[in-house]
Amino acid sequence: MRGERGAENRARGHCRVSLSKARTHLRRVSRKGTHPRGLRVASGILAASLLLLLLFTPQVDSSWWYIGALGARVICDNIPGLVNKQRQLCQRHPDLMQSVGDGAQEWIRECQHQFRYHRWNCSTLHRHHAVFGRVVQRSSREAAFVYAISSAGVVYAVTQACSQGELRSCNCDPHKRGQGRDERGNFDWGGCSDHVDYGIKFAKAFIDARERTVKDAHALMNLHNNRCGRMAVKHFVKLECKCHGVSGSCELRTCWSAMSDFRRTGDFLRKKYNAAIEVTLNQDGTGFAVPSNALRRPTKNDLVYVESSPDYCVMDKAVGSLGTAGRVCNKSSHGPDGCEVMCCGRGYDTTRIRRVTQCECKFRWCCAVECKNCEEFVDIHSCKAPKHADWQDKT
Repeated sequence: MRGERGAENRARGHCRVSLSKARTHLRRVSRKGTHPRGLRVASGILAASLLLLLLFTPQVDSSWWYIGALGARVICDNIPGLVNKQRQLCQRHPDLMQSVGDGAQEWIRECQHQFRYHRWNCSTLHRHHAVFGRVVQRSSREAAFVYAISSAGVVYAVTQACSQGELRSCNCDPHKRGQGRDERGNFDWGGCSDHVDYGIKFAKAFIDARERTVKDAHALMNLHNNRCGRMAVKHFVKLECKCHGVSGSCELRTCWSAMSDFRRTGDFLRKKYNAAIEVTLNQDGTGFAVPSNALRRPTKNDLVYVESSPDYCVMDKAVGSLGTAGRVCNKSSHGPDGCEVMCCGRGYDTTRIRRVTQCECKFRWCCAVECKNCEEFVDIHSCKAPKHADWQDKT
């Protein structure tokens, strides 16, 4: 067993996860007849241990993003790349780590939705130590968006878990009690208001901890964009009410505050990405300065970046570009998904495929819908690769 474990460690970059500890903990929990929730935690720890062996390398940038790939409770001491404060928070709030993982999955999906028709499409790199490769190390617009949306995703997931009673350290917003007032008049606070401030507080403590260990333009930029993401979630908190009275009249109202769908946060931050402001570090290293030709100075709600973005046309490992060779494009579009823009002027290949869809559907009494299978041939356009032989490894 010890030899096998050593072989596994060497094969996986000497990952320090102890499977035997996880199994021992799982057996101990089972013998004590622990509540099913505790059994799920122990099972999750074992699953996380196995996945950590497969996924992690000793040095990890922004390694908490990997928690989304695990989908299980994690062993805090064995996640490489966490700074001391992050590790302490993980140990103190193990139930919150599941929410952090859920948040990671949520924001990665949202990022890929927002940029699905662009040269950079928020692609993740399997088994890469930084999840997004070198994109997030460049201090570009794309890195600014990634940090903002990731911070927002954790706020959203933690707050949601609080409201659903899944966490021991928080619940519904305790400040939403008694009476309130809005433009329609008075109302009674009731139901379960989302405790967004708690989500923001935890996300700030956990995510910002790494950036606060260094003082440079990259770290200051990340801290700024992290805050923008957290505040974006709070920006879309809305008041929901239920009317009471005769025939549904609103003589009395019971209201609670609730987060909006995360898509609204994603759309909002995407607009901030489009209007992001280029900055430099000021002389004393405590804030930002802008170029002399800048149209305006950044506010607390603006995304900022330090370095210009590559064009993402060709694969370039040095900047984290995967290129657009083979990407599907829209021949008739003049936007970023159009073949001219997506393929960077290299041209595109066309492939005709056979597609079978249901058509001429009719309702038959009672109660079924009958459809025919209709066949059509459609053209799929994909970007050509560059002609240069060395395009794939520009390191």
